[in-house]
Amino acid sequence: MTLNDISDRIAAAQDRHKDHRWLALAVIGVAQLMIILDASIVNIALPHAQADLGISNANRQWVLTAYTLAFGGLLLLGGRISDYFGRKRTFIVGLFGFAAASALGGAAQSAGWLFGARALQGMFAAVLAPAVLSLITTTFTEAKERAKAFAVYGAISGTGAAIGLIVGGALTQYASWRWTLLVNTPIAIVVAAAAVPLLRESRAEGDRRYDLPGAAIATAGLVALVYGFTNASLHSWSAPLTVGLIAGAVVLLAVFVAWEQRASNPLLPMRILLDRNRGGSFLAFLLATLAMFSVFLFLSYYFQGVLGYSPLKSGFAFLPFPIGIITSATIASRLLPRFGPRPLAVTGFSMGTIGLLWLTRLQPDSSYLLHLVPALLVISLGMGQVFVSLSSTALLGVPNHDAGVASALVNTMQQIGGSLGIAFLNTIATTATVSYASAHGGPSAAAVTHGFTTAFRYAAVIFAVATVTVGLLVQARRSDVTPPESPAYEDEREGEPAYAG
Repeated sequence: MTLNDISDRIAAAQDRHKDHRWLALAVIGVAQLMIILDASIVNIALPHAQADLGISNANRQWVLTAYTLAFGGLLLLGGRISDYFGRKRTFIVGLFGFAAASALGGAAQSAGWLFGARALQGMFAAVLAPAVLSLITTTFTEAKERAKAFAVYGAISGTGAAIGLIVGGALTQYASWRWTLLVNTPIAIVVAAAAVPLLRESRAEGDRRYDLPGAAIATAGLVALVYGFTNASLHSWSAPLTVGLIAGAVVLLAVFVAWEQRASNPLLPMRILLDRNRGGSFLAFLLATLAMFSVFLFLSYYFQGVLGYSPLKSGFAFLPFPIGIITSATIASRLLPRFGPRPLAVTGFSMGTIGLLWLTRLQPDSSYLLHLVPALLVISLGMGQVFVSLSSTALLGVPNHDAGVASALVNTMQQIGGSLGIAFLNTIATTATVSYASAHGGPSAAAVTHGFTTAFRYAAVIFAVATVTVGLLVQARRSDVTPPESPAYEDEREGEPAYAG
């Protein structure tokens, strides 16, 4: 055998390895899409599941918050498990667990059964999501290939929610709401089987202790807070149980902060939060999803219950939102090196506030094209700017050994914000609907719409608070988020202003 033959064989082996990496990315991407889909696919199916299982208006939000709360509350712990137990092993175990939880939810015969299955899905999603990110990092070691891989990951994450709404509508209309959950089971099993030969195992070395007390305290505090909001819609904000739950939640979350400052291997090192730019970014992500998740919930009910849309038509009715997000994110990525993160985020939240105020003018007979499409576009065009700009500052200056925790914290803030926002704003909407119906002769489409517009008004206030928060806390200059070799960085060094305002 000649040296040329050996060289050719080595080159062929390297090419096969590269092919396997992109096949591995396909497997990882499908898993990520499944996680993103499951946060939205049930939105369209929720009215049908509610009617089938006899779920009350006050408790319907648990179908969504049981998933997002377990996901967000355990995400940091899931990242630690993935690092120490092994990313490939955690990925496969998470997929099989997610498949089983989805099958359990699809077979639900009661509200409690469905809530429990959704929480179980969230738990396994909290294990899967960090493993997905870690596997991309360890599979693609070359900078250019890694950039392409993360571009694919970002595209899946950005469009997954919209795909979930459309797929959820199609499954609900032509099969059953149960298939919005059951569809995960065969997909997860196939992906797990494909992952065995394609993915390589890796894990972190060093201290392998888990901060289980921290995870338990934080999750208990968040559950108490969500349940307190829900109880307020069933009784009142001044009811003893409501006050006790909210007060207990505040105490538990304060204990969590104190514990993390003393823990030898903290789940959430406080140094990550105490930086002004990072802390402002995390808080802004929390506020963004606090307001945004409810928009999908209430508009799903408005499209189907008030306008009489079919589930599939309702899914397609949300299309202006992903179109606006993708368009705005593309533009914002080009504007970020020129203007810096703060003006983009402030502009984005301001646009979101205007769009939510627009939705407060909804009537039972509002035009989709003249009222809903413009509002969705204004909100989504603003949110694209928010997510691009704040993603650039959320990890600014984080040491390498804290990068995994900081990355997980971005997802954690979004999931927890969604959980709390849906619980809080659903309580506002339900209370406003009941009050309007009592004052105007009973239940009606006008009463339901009034509940939604009242919730949108509170959501607009949350966005206004986020606008001020970003303006005061996020002070990063454009040179902080621009690579040194870019022209914008050179302009910055020559003395041009870092940002407007």
